[in-house]
Amino acid sequence: MRISILAAAAAALVASASATINWSLEKSSNPSSDEQDAYGKIEAAMTLAAARYARWTSASKDVHVYYTPGVPTAEANYNGDLRFGSDRSYMTERTAMHEIAHTLGVGQTAAFDQKCAANDWPTATPLLQSWDGADAKISCGGGHFWPYGLNYETEWSETNGDRHVQIVDAMLKDGM
Repeated sequence: MRISILAAAAAALVASASATINWSLEKSSNPSSDEQDAYGKIEAAMTLAAARYARWTSASKDVHVYYTPGVPTAEANYNGDLRFGSDRSYMTERTAMHEIAHTLGVGQTAAFDQKCAANDWPTATPLLQSWDGADAKISCGGGHFWPYGLNYETEWSETNGDRHVQIVDAMLKDGM
């Protein structure tokens, strides 16, 4: 019975989710071949990430994306700036989703830090426990969370991608 209730709740969530992660990529007016290659990979990653956010959350954010070769991996902040470095292995949907989470407040707000310190996630924790069992809890450190924080490429799967967005959405509902 519990599983069918959770399935119905998840279906209702999917039906009502409609995120608006608006993003734009700042491009050079006369791009080099390196820039053209990076732009294509970044656009593909951001398109997939924004689409997944649209399926699982109603969060909205305007994100300004940049190709900044000096950035070692990728980085983002709450004001909506997201930068990819020159390492092509980080120009992925997983990285874009992880960085979008930072623009939404993960690791970027006092509320996130306070909720992490108190483990005060009244919406996110029960969601996590519905997947991982009654003892599951959200852990935080260094401006990140786990599980489902998509902190490393090895954490990627379609299921983990969906769960990442759902956890971020629940954290937003919890006041992140």
